[in-house]
Amino acid sequence: MKRLNTVLLGLGLAFLACLVWKVGPGELWRQLSALGWGVLLLILAEGAANLAHTVGWQCCIHESQERVPIWRLFCMASAGYAINYLTPTASVGGDVSRAALLASTHKGTQAVSSVLLDKLMSAIAHLVLVVLGGIILCLRVSLPVALWVAMAVTTALLIGGTAAFILLQKYGKLGGICRWLVEHRLGGRSMEQAAQHISEVDEALEQFYREHPRDLALSVGWHLLGHSVALLHAWLFLCLLGQPAPFTTVAAAGILALWFDLLTFMIPLNLGTLEGSRIVIFKALGCQALLGMAFGLAIRVAQVFWAGFGLVSYACLAGVRSRPEAQTS
Repeated sequence: MKRLNTVLLGLGLAFLACLVWKVGPGELWRQLSALGWGVLLLILAEGAANLAHTVGWQCCIHESQERVPIWRLFCMASAGYAINYLTPTASVGGDVSRAALLASTHKGTQAVSSVLLDKLMSAIAHLVLVVLGGIILCLRVSLPVALWVAMAVTTALLIGGTAAFILLQKYGKLGGICRWLVEHRLGGRSMEQAAQHISEVDEALEQFYREHPRDLALSVGWHLLGHSVALLHAWLFLCLLGQPAPFTTVAAAGILALWFDLLTFMIPLNLGTLEGSRIVIFKALGCQALLGMAFGLAIRVAQVFWAGFGLVSYACLAGVRSRPEAQTS
C-alpha cells in the first residue's frame, strides 16, 4: 500500500506541474495575488470545518472516563489530518495516530472504535451532501452527460460500500475473518491476538450502536456542517476575486468539489487531483480553467496551513505522552 501511494504521489506531482505549465504560471500568480489577505478567510473557513469534524468525532467517543476538552481533541484531530494529508498512508496513518493519542485518556478499544465510527459518520455525511446536492443540481444546472453518469455510478458504488460497512460495525462483524481463521487454526498465535483485539473493538462498536444512536445522528450532523464549508469556500473565492456568482453556480462548484474529493482520498496531498478537479468543475460551469486552477491552489494554501498546525500539535501531544512514561521508567 505504501509503495502504491508513493507512485500516486509521484504521478500527482507530475500532473500538477503539467497543469501549472498549461494554465500559465504568470497568470496563475496574478489570480492568487488578487486574493490578498482574503486567503486568511479561506484558512479560517477550513479551520471552522475541521472544528465541526472534531465535534463530530467527540460524539462518537464513549465517555466512560473524563471528557476530553474540545481543544485537545481538535489538536488530536489536526494531528491525524496532517499525517493523512502529508504522508503516503492512504488516509490510514492519521486515523491510527488519532486512536493512539486518544488512548492516552481512554481504553484502547474505545479509542479505536471511536475513530472507526467517526470515519463512517463522516463518510455518510459526505455522501448525503453529494446525493442531495446532485439531485438539486440536476434540476438547475446543465452539466455534461458523461459527468452526470460518472457521478451516479461512483456514488452508487460508494453508497453500497458504506452500507455494508455500517452493517459490519452494527452487528460486530469486522473481525469475522480473523475469528474464522482462528477457529480453523490458521495464522498462529499472532492471528489469535489480532482476533481478540478486533473482537473487543466489535463489542465496543455494537454497544455504541445499541446505546448511543442519538450521538451517531449528531455526529453525522456535525460532519454535514463541516463538509458544507466547501460551498463557503467557493463563494468566498469568487467574491474575493470580484466575480460573485449565482447560488446555483456556487452550490454546483461545492458539490462537485466534494464528489471529486471522495474519489481521490488515496492520493497524498491530493497533488494534481485537487487543482485538476477544480479546473474540470469550473470549465463544466462555463468558467475559465485559470479560475479553477487558482481556486484549487487557494484551497491548498488553507489545507497546508492546517496540516502544519497538525504537525505541531502532534509533536506537542506526543511530548506530553512521553514525559509520564519517562518518569515512571
